[in-house]
Amino acid sequence: MMISEVNWTYKEASERLKKPVLTAASLGIHEFVDEVLKAYQNSAFFVDEKKRNIFLLAISYRKEKVFSLMHDQLASVRDFCTYFKDSEGGNILHLAAKFVPSNQVPGSALQMQRELQWFQCQRSFSIKFQQERNNSGETPEAVFSREHKDLLEKAEKWMRETATSCSVVAALIITIVFAAVFTVPGGIDSNGIPNYLNDTNFRIFAISTAIALFSSTAWVQIFLGMLMLRQAEEDFLELLPRKLIIGQTTLFLSSSSMMVSFGAAFCIVLYHPWKWVITLICLLGCLPIIFALMEFPLWVDIIRSTYGRSVFRSMKR
Repeated sequence: MMISEVNWTYKEASERLKKPVLTAASLGIHEFVDEVLKAYQNSAFFVDEKKRNIFLLAISYRKEKVFSLMHDQLASVRDFCTYFKDSEGGNILHLAAKFVPSNQVPGSALQMQRELQWFQCQRSFSIKFQQERNNSGETPEAVFSREHKDLLEKAEKWMRETATSCSVVAALIITIVFAAVFTVPGGIDSNGIPNYLNDTNFRIFAISTAIALFSSTAWVQIFLGMLMLRQAEEDFLELLPRKLIIGQTTLFLSSSSMMVSFGAAFCIVLYHPWKWVITLICLLGCLPIIFALMEFPLWVDIIRSTYGRSVFRSMKR
């Protein structure tokens, strides 16, 4: 719906547009908010019963597109709106510091990361706003630490449990592939040279085993580093998610290489009359890879959340 430019008084505009535009801002309907702002720019000054304007509502309800829309308004309007305070005496950064649960973000660690990303909007505001206190005498940073105390504990627990379980699996893979290196399929001759050294399947076995060993070793080091790292609030913004992305990547590479090594060894050990058995076993060997792919959506979510396009990275003041 297009709203043409209007010449209402502030009182008339408030009666007709206030409730719809504030509701749209809280629901994230940025198209409607944009049309209203184009038709009547002073609608940016409408406030609800808690003295929150469109800018503050966008922060309170975590509506990125509405926040970006308000941030791109004329500097005079935007800057004036940021001076608004809610009924608790908090500025826009105090609202950004409050914890807002979301069903769209999987896991406590990613939730913590998302909350930190919202709080990073403070970088586009002056030191005055960052040090300002609300009616309770708290700065935005103090509000953030208090509001996210429980979430931080849950995120730390999730990260440590993930790192512990992954380290155990990686250690098992290292044990298996390390033993496979000294158990050469097809045996060795009197000079200690593998009998199938020049066979293509043996080359596949050797390369895939080496990849599985190196990637699983790197995997253990990454996750042990996560266990030993002091997990502060800011670590959940990029440092820990980056380590988790690398760890999950090496996990998939390690498990896939191990199954390729297994299939190549079977092709060497079993002979041609058993071709159908080899085919069946190789197909069954793909099952662990299928289960690994079940974790792919989480891997994508972490990458998108950490390195994806974000209004907070593109904002310039």
